[in-house]
Parts: sequence; structure tokens; C-alpha cells
Amino acid sequence: QVQLVESGGGVVEAGGSLGLSCAASVSIFSFNAMGWYRQAPGKQRELVAQITSGGSTNYAASVKGRFTISRDNAKDTVNLQMTSLKPEDTAVYYCVGVSVFKNYWGQGTQVTVSS
Repeated sequence: QVQLVESGGGVVEAGGSLGLSCAASVSIFSFNAMGWYRQAPGKQRELVAQITSGGSTNYAASVKGRFTISRDNAKDTVNLQMTSLKPEDTAVYYCVGVSVFKNYWGQGTQVTVSS
């Protein structure tokens, strides 16, 4: 059974940094891509960043230049380093593994940025 477990959320002041990690129960090469989505209260879930099995990345315009997604193939983890955080980055952040047949989601981790 595929499981994705996020960690690293918390409360940080605006302008601060926070790192998220997503550990997979299978080899991350099982996925065509992995990524991070977020969902703020009353808003739709949105893509934050994605990294393919080949290492190509793409970012939402709102986080480009501030967030960095990376993968550790040896540890089967995907990380999201967030800097220059803004109150509008406050949301539940979800890890996703994209495969041919379905997407696998983690349970989410809360990130709160105080002003």
C-alpha cells in the first residue's frame, strides 16, 4: 500500500523559512512526478510545486523564487524549502505522487504564517 507522510509544518513569522518533507513508503521512482499542493480555508486546492522523475521542476507563479522543491532518491523523500514566507502562504500542504493509474495523497501538514 502506497503511503505518503508529510512532516515539517508549523507556525512561522512572515519573512521566515520552513521546510516540508514527504516520505514515501515505496520508491519515488514509482511515480512519474511528485509535488506539493496547498489548500487555504475557503479556497480550492492549488499546485505549489512539482518535480518529475527526471528532476524537472515547475512552480506556481506565487511561489517562484521563494520555494524550492527537491527529491532525495536514496531516502524516497521529496522536500519543499520555503523562504520569504507570507501570510497568504498559510494553508494545509499536501504531498502528491502522480502515477499512470492514480494520484496518491498524503494527509497534509498545516503551515501558518503570522504577520
